[in-house]
Amino acid sequence: MTLFTLNTRCYRSAVNLKIALGCLIMVISLISCGPGKDETLLAEGQQLATKYCGNCHLTPGPELLDKITWRENVLPAMAERLGIEVLEGNMYLHSQQSTISSPDWQKLLKYYETLAPDSLTKPGQKAPNALQNELFELVKPAEDSVTASTMVVKFDTTVNELLVGPAIEPALYSYNQKLQKTFLEKLLSPPVNISFSVEKGGKYIVTAMGGMRALDETRGQISLIGKDKQAGIVQISRELIRPIETTPIDFNKDNLTDYLVCAFGHNLGGLYLLKQLPDHTFQKVVVKEVPGATHTTIRDFNSDGWPDIMALFAHGDEGIWVFLNNKKGGFEERNILRFPPVYGSSSFQLIDMNADGHEDILYTAGDNSDYSRILKPYHGVYVYTNTGNLTFKQTFFYPINGCTKAVAADFDQDGKVDIATIAFFADLKNKPYEKFLYFKSDPSKPLNFTPFIALPDKMGRWICMDAGDWDGDGDMDIALGNFSRGFLNQERVQPDWNVKMPFVILQNNTIIKPK
Repeated sequence: MTLFTLNTRCYRSAVNLKIALGCLIMVISLISCGPGKDETLLAEGQQLATKYCGNCHLTPGPELLDKITWRENVLPAMAERLGIEVLEGNMYLHSQQSTISSPDWQKLLKYYETLAPDSLTKPGQKAPNALQNELFELVKPAEDSVTASTMVVKFDTTVNELLVGPAIEPALYSYNQKLQKTFLEKLLSPPVNISFSVEKGGKYIVTAMGGMRALDETRGQISLIGKDKQAGIVQISRELIRPIETTPIDFNKDNLTDYLVCAFGHNLGGLYLLKQLPDHTFQKVVVKEVPGATHTTIRDFNSDGWPDIMALFAHGDEGIWVFLNNKKGGFEERNILRFPPVYGSSSFQLIDMNADGHEDILYTAGDNSDYSRILKPYHGVYVYTNTGNLTFKQTFFYPINGCTKAVAADFDQDGKVDIATIAFFADLKNKPYEKFLYFKSDPSKPLNFTPFIALPDKMGRWICMDAGDWDGDGDMDIALGNFSRGFLNQERVQPDWNVKMPFVILQNNTIIKPK
């Protein structure tokens, strides 16, 4: 059934005769449109897409998805947001609450269905070679008795331990150098982020998202947990919708620690500050209230002595924004990069990639759990080079299906920045090696990276990653967290990896610590 088919369901679902007659007139008008009018209809459809889609986010071109995905998944979801009832068989019923007329909606549908490809072009690169040197040694803990549900891994280099948080029976654990496991604290919901308190006697700042389901009723928790398991737990907030990251900041320079929170949300959410008051309670301050806040980096971008914020939003209106501190308790917003809503922005890192003294943006796109769960050729790892005055230009891209995160560091200690990537939504059927790749920089060519397979793809399915000097020898090690409970987008794909391994560590052997 196409988008323009009308059957008796439309009549049965119409609430009165006027609506039914409107449906019939719409079909007759479309049938009567001869070939000479197609170009005009498509041009009008493009204008309508810009008006109604571009009102909320960067307008996606028809070429970004195939016809079936547009027709059966994305456009019905858009219809609901425009107040159009979606009937069985993807038939559409307008009402007084609809924000777009039925004729205009049909033109918009025709624009996407006509110009969208039957299938997306797949990148043609060959499989990377295996990493031949002994840069990393694989270190494995004991297997769990249940399917791995690790949501966060974080190195605490001050005590040379790895912090691990599972989604099932949520809690915080630590593993020492001998991979001995210590229980630290039980949590109310799945932990997804760990940062470190800047105050004396530092604690772990643990963000728990409230639940795995994308619901606006889901309230997460932000907690302070002592490094000693006897220290207990202090709740900072329980009111934010699906928070996924918390970072300490004194944004108003009152010598009280505030907390910058990415509340990803669903239809609701935003980037918030939990402002600490003199009585040590917290007041929520809105920085940008739209869903999708994912990750932040704090810098003094305009060199005025006050902390500013760079933030990635990854749901709906995707992109990177800078918030310049106005020194009056608020921020001035500036968009830096913007991406179509089908990109699935997943991470960014601010780091000097080309050794020119200016920080660039390492960015990944690959979240693939929304309305368009297909392999996308624009998923992968990007570098946007700093061109001055908070402007950035794309200078590198490597396609990786479902790329989740990238971490850049000089792993091999050759003076050049390398890249490690994970892809939770990799092409598990044809390219399982995409789950973890190591990109070595070319010493003779800036911003030229060669990918390598550095880990057997049967070890796990990686949803989280951290890099740090775990063993204290001076080089950067890598931890990968295994989540093996569902989210299999591809047909006829079942786990063929170790589903009981909670994490692995790639211990860097570039520098050998003296015994």
